[in-house]
Amino acid sequence: MKKLNPSEQMHDQRLRELPDGIGISNFCYESPIGWIDIIAEGNDLLRTTFSEEPLFDSLSPPAAPVVVEVIERLDRYFAAAPVNFSDIPMQLTHKTDFQEHVWHIIDQIPYGEVRSYLWIAEQMGKPKSVRGVGNAVGANPFSILRPCHRVIRSNGTLGGYGGGLDRKRQLLALEGHDTEKFK
Repeated sequence: MKKLNPSEQMHDQRLRELPDGIGISNFCYESPIGWIDIIAEGNDLLRTTFSEEPLFDSLSPPAAPVVVEVIERLDRYFAAAPVNFSDIPMQLTHKTDFQEHVWHIIDQIPYGEVRSYLWIAEQMGKPKSVRGVGNAVGANPFSILRPCHRVIRSNGTLGGYGGGLDRKRQLLALEGHDTEKFK
């Protein structure tokens, strides 16, 4: 195993490198609420999703600058600091115009605040498209970075979350919400 220098050691417990594909950098970040797979190509992020366990045990420092940046921001986020991820370059190859519009609106939801699926539909000028908004929120390939955990139902219930409702509650609690109010 490669010996890590001091700056690399601060990440050695949170990162697990996955096998490198053709120009693809894959890492598992150990967050307080589970592993987050970070997948990048060059300086573009391709995906961040929760996983139950790291897929590989080899430790290695991140090579792609965008992965290093995401890790640094996730560290701050999980230390309960307001973090904006919207300037991280995210590559979206499979998306519809509708999804892209929903995701752009989600990116604007401030840290520590929530909005409803209906609110997003109204921002789009399509108040009857709540179900479509819910589907687009569920198709978000960038957990935490695109804060779909901040989207709830109009009646104050949580709705869904790709990382699971327990994680959604934990993320909202981290951002200062009393999650008892979200039944």
